[in-house]
Amino acid sequence: MRKKESSKKEDFFQDLKKLVGWECKVKLNDGSIIKGIIMERPKIFEDKILVIKLDNGYNIGISVNKIRKIEKVRKYEIKHKIIKKEQETGGKKVSIIGVGGTIASRVDYRTGGVYAGYSVEDLIERFPKLSELAVYKTKQIMNVMSEDIYPKLYIKIAKEVYKEVIDEDNYGIIITHGTDTMHFTSSMLSFLIQNLNKPIVLTGAQRSTDRPSTDAYLNLLTSVYVALYNIAEVGICMHGSSSDLFSYFHRGTRVRKMHTSRRDAFRSINDKPLLKVYPNGKVEEINENIKRRSGSEPILYDKIEERVAMVYSYPGINREIIDFFIDKGYRGIVLVGTGLGHFPVTFKENSVLDALIRAYEEKIVTVMTSQTLYGRVHPYVYTNLRKLSIKAKVVYLEDMLPEVAYTKLMWVLGNFDFEEARKIMLKNIVGEISPKSLYF
Repeated sequence: MRKKESSKKEDFFQDLKKLVGWECKVKLNDGSIIKGIIMERPKIFEDKILVIKLDNGYNIGISVNKIRKIEKVRKYEIKHKIIKKEQETGGKKVSIIGVGGTIASRVDYRTGGVYAGYSVEDLIERFPKLSELAVYKTKQIMNVMSEDIYPKLYIKIAKEVYKEVIDEDNYGIIITHGTDTMHFTSSMLSFLIQNLNKPIVLTGAQRSTDRPSTDAYLNLLTSVYVALYNIAEVGICMHGSSSDLFSYFHRGTRVRKMHTSRRDAFRSINDKPLLKVYPNGKVEEINENIKRRSGSEPILYDKIEERVAMVYSYPGINREIIDFFIDKGYRGIVLVGTGLGHFPVTFKENSVLDALIRAYEEKIVTVMTSQTLYGRVHPYVYTNLRKLSIKAKVVYLEDMLPEVAYTKLMWVLGNFDFEEARKIMLKNIVGEISPKSLYF
């Protein structure tokens, strides 16, 4: 008897597996009906759960014990018309380079999660309005989530973007990228490609593109408007509010992701956004300091120093952390201090002062930023600050963001020697340092 029951159970679950990818009507014991796409059950779920993707884009799990009947409606298929690499729809040409991230993601029916699976062509086809605005030259150079970006990929991205920048036929460049480390990439590209004559716009999405609630459409649409605008900056264009009302275009060395999931996760720090962009194409200039299009010759830097570390101060930090990076041959350390740029120096048991003095003696560039993000660091207000800046020769970076200091230090050390690098870190190259703090 038990063998028969076990056999029936196995047959039942086998039948459920055959329904994966089908749109079905699931009738429950209480008489209610749920309509959706049957998804493969993630291994982390128990085998008595049926996973259904609803019309609103969300997934639910239903106990099979509550199911009375399942009716097939149709086999669900994602259909994408393959567009040409260069469309012939007229208008100005915009180059779109795909890197990956949530904007290029869709549901993985094996796990129930999302993965980078859309190409640039897929994105344009999914949002037909985009084809009315420009002619697109598309290129997918990689398809990775942003947490998997590492320094060597910055050079690869920069070289591909530079090819499009110097192409006179291109009016602007858009890069689709994961949001979590997008601000690292925007600041790195700001240093690697200088003297711009057209905009480089990074954009992404907080919600995967196959979800009805995705923010990808507005982000892409407004990015195209920026790519066609009279501006020559590297920046990030993303939602400016939680609704689909407008986007902000932030300078690439002033922007930071400030929320894990909200649509308006990106903020300009210690500066104003450059542009406010509406879905109807209206563009408002917010920042009076905007670089315009010109006939300048863009410059590509294709060398960076990967041996740069970021170290945050916290109560109980040990100097061994600094010693570790020195012993490993690192050439630069970004210190992310508290307040005005503090690290512990008073008590011998947890002072990092001697380690930082050693770093300077071994020609390792150490620079200071603040965890507060807003405001400026200062080398002289407190005695402890003076010890770090005078004795350890730590370079205090005004109002530069920690992530920007990290990318800038990699660029600087890849192209200049120790003494020159220390000087250039305090020089405003692409808007990463402001002459004074503004209250707004």
